[in-house]
Amino acid sequence: MVLSPLSGKRILGSWMALSGVHKERGEVRIHESLDELSTDLADYIAELSEACVKERGAFAIALSGGSLIGLMGKLCEAPYSKTVDWAKWYIFWVDERVVSKSHADSNYKLAKDNLLSKVPIVPSHVHSINDSVSAEDAADEYEFAIRQLVKMRTVDVSDISDCPKFDLVLLGLGPDGHVASLFPNHSALIEQDEWVTFITDSPKPPPERITFTLPVINSASNVAVVAAGESKAEAVHLAIDETEPDDGKTSLPARMVQPRNGKLVWFLDKLATSKLQGSHSE
Repeated sequence: MVLSPLSGKRILGSWMALSGVHKERGEVRIHESLDELSTDLADYIAELSEACVKERGAFAIALSGGSLIGLMGKLCEAPYSKTVDWAKWYIFWVDERVVSKSHADSNYKLAKDNLLSKVPIVPSHVHSINDSVSAEDAADEYEFAIRQLVKMRTVDVSDISDCPKFDLVLLGLGPDGHVASLFPNHSALIEQDEWVTFITDSPKPPPERITFTLPVINSASNVAVVAAGESKAEAVHLAIDETEPDDGKTSLPARMVQPRNGKLVWFLDKLATSKLQGSHSE
């Protein structure tokens, strides 16, 4: 299920749409504050959840770590905590650090402490990595688990490839333009065959991680990239604005997020858009 796109530039509630300006890079939503961003993000996720449950009886969502989880916090509050059909949610991770689930660096722990423990998710619907094996084995096992769920259609399958088609992939954005654990100039960016790959040399700690590959991210029905703060402004500009073919920006991981048959939405605050073309024009 893909929510219908918005067009043009206009004030809609608390956020401004710039999708007409950046139509090749999806829908751009700019928010005055983090509180407004969080509310809009909760509305978006809740609406997608309702549509997917109605259409296919499940909502398969893949989470990232970092500040994204905190910005999802309003889902734990009314009205969402009561109106979302949490029993139909299936939780996955776009990327994970290969550490114990109780470790401070674990994306699983971050999501559990701040989101999953506060809403009635079915425990068996939470699909995390095996944290007791190597990064390579953890990636292999996670891909195998996802393949089984695709066979069962808990996760849908792409119409144009054999990739899984998650209902929603949620991504944060690093100041260097990385998404998931796909970093600039890393060989994992060009992986085309695996659904889940691993790295042992992450430029930011911890070094060992697993991550969805770009073909999986780009096969999702909906992809949302969430970024806030001035430190993200350059990455937002390079990821969204029109660029010359020879300027090297096209290899930025966030720039390579281009859903093939789905919808891309950017949830940004004003600080993160300070370098974005058209964000301050009337």
